[in-house]
Amino acid sequence: MDGKKPVATTRTAELVMAGIFLAFGALVMWDTRRLGASWGADGPQAGYFPFYIGLMIVVSAVVTIFRALNLGERGREAFVEWGQLRMVLQVMIPTIVYVALIRNPWFSIGIYAASAIFISFFMWHLGKYRWVRILPISLGVVVFFFLMFEIWFKVPLPKGPIETVFGFN
Repeated sequence: MDGKKPVATTRTAELVMAGIFLAFGALVMWDTRRLGASWGADGPQAGYFPFYIGLMIVVSAVVTIFRALNLGERGREAFVEWGQLRMVLQVMIPTIVYVALIRNPWFSIGIYAASAIFISFFMWHLGKYRWVRILPISLGVVVFFFLMFEIWFKVPLPKGPIETVFGFN
């Protein structure tokens, strides 16, 4: 597959994102009815401000859809090419896996073990470093953040089975 071949046009990308924002804004506006989105006897109800924020999101999305439909020739330009998308996915997919490893209902290894794996993977895969450099750096960063958050700031972060084995849970 040619890295210069376009994945999507600018018009398509604009319309997809505007559609997502339109749905999100409409959902916010709809859900604020449950909280009360009007002005009560003692001032604004809980959903008053979220309703208007949702309304602004919907209006912005509609304007974006209108503009995207009227881009003319600029709308046919490539928004992203396969080579560019591949580079973005090389970062995005490992990041999604990292977040999933931190805390999920089925299998969680905690933030510290996931961070060590995440840093190691990027140093190995994208940085092309050797393991003699990867291991001390990834473990050193994790130990530093453990000391900073858990010991100094007293902020507990999600832990997994490895921390439990060492008695840090």
